[in-house]
Formats: sequence, structure tokens, C-alpha cells
Amino acid sequence: MTDRDLEIAPTVARKEDQAAGNELIDLLDLEEIEQNHYRATSPNEGWQRVYGGQVIGQALVAASRTVPEDRQAHSLHGYFLRPGDTTIPILYKVDRIRDGRSFTTRRVVAIQHGRPIFNMSISFQVDEDGFSHQFDMPDAPAPESLPDERELRAQWAERLPPEQAQTFTRDRPIDVRPVDPVDIFAPEARPPQQMCWMKSRASLPDDPRLHQCVLAYLSDWSLLDTATLPHAVSFMDDDMQMASLDHAMWFHHPFRADEWLLYVQDSPSASGARGLNRGLVYDREGVLVASAAQEGLMRRHAPTS
Repeated sequence: MTDRDLEIAPTVARKEDQAAGNELIDLLDLEEIEQNHYRATSPNEGWQRVYGGQVIGQALVAASRTVPEDRQAHSLHGYFLRPGDTTIPILYKVDRIRDGRSFTTRRVVAIQHGRPIFNMSISFQVDEDGFSHQFDMPDAPAPESLPDERELRAQWAERLPPEQAQTFTRDRPIDVRPVDPVDIFAPEARPPQQMCWMKSRASLPDDPRLHQCVLAYLSDWSLLDTATLPHAVSFMDDDMQMASLDHAMWFHHPFRADEWLLYVQDSPSASGARGLNRGLVYDREGVLVASAAQEGLMRRHAPTS
């Protein structure tokens, strides 16, 4: 990812989408303050902590800046250690663990208030031919036939106080179209499986590393919610505490994050106040381009008297 790429203004039909898309590119355009050290900021979205996908995406940007351009990330594994503070910058420190003939390994630590809030290991590989197989993409309605998540949020926001509704309905840089939307204020028990189409709202530069970073940002958006589905609970419930604990991704084939991607998610197990979630990401041609896995905290607090 180069500064020149990040200066390219995407062209989209909707002015608000372009603005939101530029915000995402700016969010992922880290400031290099010293060799292997990068600084990032967080958007003021009214949330109490930094969105996990933001930290994953920014950490991947930091690592990618230290790797030759002929190598792409093929896997990443990260742990969320502390909630991120949205009011101060995040420092990303990159350790150059290994530079081999085929593989390059980096470790990134995100720091705030002098303490690590997130760490991630990333492996990069030169392009290489080999055996190939994949699970078939399941049938799903076209994204154009589904409601935009912001339309759903506008309906849900009618049940919120005005100050919360404004935050809840603000324009976001990603377009998400749930195949079978869940009412987050009145969820009903259902199997722990869900699908959604997703993409950046704005056109992105051609840099494949930027598209990986944007997909890393996208991948945390709905994954943890999958484990809540059999239990008819929601992150909006006052007695629920939910947070991502770890996150892993594997990149299989090139893709564009500004074109529709189908995110097929399931949750094989929940126990010990934790839920395990898996995701497969397909492009519209049915190619499995990436996989993800995440365990998250799902803690229900006893009512206070």
C-alpha cells in the first residue's frame, strides 16, 4: 500500500458513500513516525471502545508496510487484550520476525496508554502455484435484492433515544446486506448460521494489499453475533457483555473488497461465556477468497437490584 494509492479519490454514485469510503481509506493510511512504528487514529462514532475490525485492519497495514511488494498476506492471528480508547491515537509497533525465501513473518503490537491492547502475527508468501480445492458457495439471493443495513438501522433507531439514534444511523464506510436479518431489539432463537453480502461503499485503488486490509476490517462486523443466534440475545441487551477475544484470517485468492463478497458464518460451539465463530468469504463468481475464525466473549450479567 503506497501513499500515492491512498491519495486516489474513488468515484461513486452517492456523495455520502464517497465520503464514507474516503474515511475508511484515511483510517487505514497510517502515519510512519519511526522505522517499524506507525500511528493511527479512530473515528468519533460515539462508541465506548475501538471497533475490533479497525485494529485488525490497521495492524495488517502496519505489517504490510515492512514487507516487499511481491509478497501478500496469507494468514493472520490476533488477540484482543484490552479495549481500545477512541479518544487517543494507537501506536503500532512491528517486529520483523523472519524474512525467508518464500515466507515473511511479522508481529504487530498495538499500544495505548503505554500498554498493549492487541497483538497479531501475520505471514506473507510469494505467489506460488499448487493444489486447489474449495467448498462450494451456498445459494444466496443477489445483494441488490436485499435491504441495505442502513435501512434496517433506520427502522431500529426508532426505538432508541434521539442521541443514540444519531450515532446508530450515521453513514458507515461498508455496505452490508444481511440475507435473513435479525431484529437486534427482539431477537428470536434460530440456528447459529447467517449470511450477508458486504463490500466497501466506495471504489478502492487497485492495490491488493489495501483490499486485504479492508476485508480484515469487514470480517469482524457480524461474526461474533452468530454465536448469539440460538440464545435470542443481542449486543443491545443491557445485561450482555460482548467482545472479540481473538481473530484469525486466511487469504486464498485475490479479490476486490469494493465488489460484493458473500460472508457465510456459523458457530459450532458456545461454552464458558465464549462463542466460537467461523466465516467463509466468497466472491460473486463463487470463488472462496478468504476464511475467518473468531472466539468472542458472550457474558450475561445478573440483574442488579
